Amino acid sequence: MAANQGERARRRLSTGERREQLLSVGAKLFSESPYDEVWIEQVAEIAGVSRGLLYHYFPTKRDFFAAVVERESERMLRMTAAVPGVPVREQLAAGLDTYLGYVRAHAHGFRAFHRADAAGDQAVRRVYQRALAAQEEQILAALAADPEFGAAFEAAPQVRLAVRGWLAFTTAVCLEWLREGELGQEQVRDLCARALLGVIG
Repeated sequence: MAANQGERARRRLSTGERREQLLSVGAKLFSESPYDEVWIEQVAEIAGVSRGLLYHYFPTKRDFFAAVVERESERMLRMTAAVPGVPVREQLAAGLDTYLGYVRAHAHGFRAFHRADAAGDQAVRRVYQRALAAQEEQILAALAADPEFGAAFEAAPQVRLAVRGWLAFTTAVCLEWLREGELGQEQVRDLCARALLGVIG
């Protein structure tokens, strides 16, 4: 009887809901453990599905990891989205705090993502490029809407390049922060905030 109820519960999930469930499980596991210590069988067991069904959605573990990272990148964009009408300077610290808190809570996944990108993993590289472009556009839109910085967009190519460089800088700082752990989150936040204001100033 319990088995039949479980089967009915699994059938009630739509394709989209099932995929979201699997990605949620993956996000938790990749945040808690290094990439090599997360097993597809473990994901399937927690989600209550067969390994074959998981591979139906994601052909390889790397595809699954890339999809998890893409989902989390989109979630981070929503969490750090600019509030219309609020100056960039006022939002910067809060946005960075949200980002750094997420990085620290998902340290294993953050490291694995950037290691895979550096190694030229194509599935991860595609996700990385989309996430980077989205972050860049979000920051540029916030700057353009702020009277303090809007005038800088007369030199838009330089501003875009500066923001792109700042994103690379912030990634490098976060990776070093996770490795060394000498600075507190507030210190890292202030460092990154000053760097952005410096390059666009």
